[in-house]
Amino acid sequence: MADQKYVTLQDDGKVNGNVEISHQVIEILLGIATNQVEGVYEMRGTISNRINSLFGRMNHGKGVDVVFQDGNVTADVFVYLEYGVSIPKVSFEIQRSAIEQLKFMTDIDISQINVHVVGLIAKKSNGDVERVTTDKKE
Repeated sequence: MADQKYVTLQDDGKVNGNVEISHQVIEILLGIATNQVEGVYEMRGTISNRINSLFGRMNHGKGVDVVFQDGNVTADVFVYLEYGVSIPKVSFEIQRSAIEQLKFMTDIDISQINVHVVGLIAKKSNGDVERVTTDKKE
């Protein structure tokens, strides 16, 4: 079955009509929730994301891939963490925060959220940052 582009929320039958939420909205929600977790430096982006950010255009859904299939919502989150943080603690907090925000804002239960730590960012004493990554999309 092909991936769905929208998830439809079910009503208790009192109101006629549908509420559909696109996968881009879910990506944005998860991206914002992830960025608010302490220890996350940034999300993985593409060259176009970096160019857009230079012009002040933010893509809050960057670094998040969402799939709706067979009534399940799964997400992959790709992050760079600050050097020195506990990777398991930050990763579990990303999952907790993302699940909580998605449930609160959309009433959608996510069946799986996978956190991919694709690099670390080390801040040097002179203010520069060193990006340590194995991400091939970088």
